[in-house]
Amino acid sequence: MMEAQCIARHHKHEVGRDQCSSSLIKHIKAPVDLVWSLVRRFDQPQKYKPFVSRCIMRGDLKVGSLREVNVRSGLPATTSTERLELLDDEEHIFGIRIVGGDHRLRNYSSIITVHPEVIDGRPGTLVIESFVVDIPDGNTESETVYFVEALINCNLKSLADVCERMAHSGSAN
Repeated sequence: MMEAQCIARHHKHEVGRDQCSSSLIKHIKAPVDLVWSLVRRFDQPQKYKPFVSRCIMRGDLKVGSLREVNVRSGLPATTSTERLELLDDEEHIFGIRIVGGDHRLRNYSSIITVHPEVIDGRPGTLVIESFVVDIPDGNTESETVYFVEALINCNLKSLADVCERMAHSGSAN
């Protein structure tokens, strides 16, 4: 299975004590280049992440750069400071680490990979996002995984909706 091979190759997280990890998969009916053009935009996560209201970059768009993200109301946070850890345009691998903010996602790190596939005889994309994060005091592992997976699933659904709409209308960035 392609998903299992991709996860084994690119989504290895060292999960420490009192941490949890998971991987999520989304199949998108849009070409890989279009999907990657949105995923790789560390400076504009709001293009597909519905919980992000604003993003302010510190530095250039390169590994080590920081972004300050404002989170929409309704979530238990208002800001998140994130560092770009990995940006590989050849292999389509994107990684971030949360380094600050007023939320409970401590030592959060995620990797997103995008892979070409064929869906219904047309170019499509397999997107895999994995994470590792500390389990906050007062929460269980399953509660933490459930919360983070819900956020990621929402982001992946929005990514699919945006990309499929763009592919259908024939537009790019």
